[in-house]
Amino acid sequence: MYDFNAKSKTTYDKIADGYDDSFDGKFTRKFKRLLSDNIDLEDNVNVLDVACGNGSLLTLLSEKRTIQGFGVDISEQMIKNAVANNPDMEFYVAGCEVMPIENDTMDLITVSAAYHHFLDVEAFAKEAKRVLKVNGRIYIAEIYLNCILRFICNPFVPLSRAGDVKFYSPKQILNNFKQFGFEKIDVIVSEGVQIVSMKKL
Repeated sequence: MYDFNAKSKTTYDKIADGYDDSFDGKFTRKFKRLLSDNIDLEDNVNVLDVACGNGSLLTLLSEKRTIQGFGVDISEQMIKNAVANNPDMEFYVAGCEVMPIENDTMDLITVSAAYHHFLDVEAFAKEAKRVLKVNGRIYIAEIYLNCILRFICNPFVPLSRAGDVKFYSPKQILNNFKQFGFEKIDVIVSEGVQIVSMKKL
């Protein structure tokens, strides 16, 4: 079996210091911008960015509102840079399946262009439920491919050097979280990006 987490960690440790100017950094900017534009953000909320990279999404959100920012990422070097960029926030080296966050403490969870890296999306949904408060929301900004492109691409996705696992439709994302007690808020598709927002019941 492919060691997806090890591939992701190696890839993003290598590009962490120059991430903003890398292909990946430039590619994910629109995901972060669309998330920032579409999140219903209030002051003084706890926001957890999963696969946070160098913390740039949290930086962007903190420019809109006063937030308590938290981030997890599998790359140690990304987390070092996130701490340097956002010294007033809390960051942890961790995967998405087991996060060092207390139960029922987060108001919002964000995932930006990383869901296709997650090896066990069911474990992530279960973990998101654990850390979110009741009525807490999750926003997933992910690559959008129509069903034909997903059918063509998904058999080859695991061959990626960056630890990609699988591309998902909005319906697949929603159904995964529904089984763990989430309901749909909205689905937005724009510029090849899907933003799926849900609420913990």
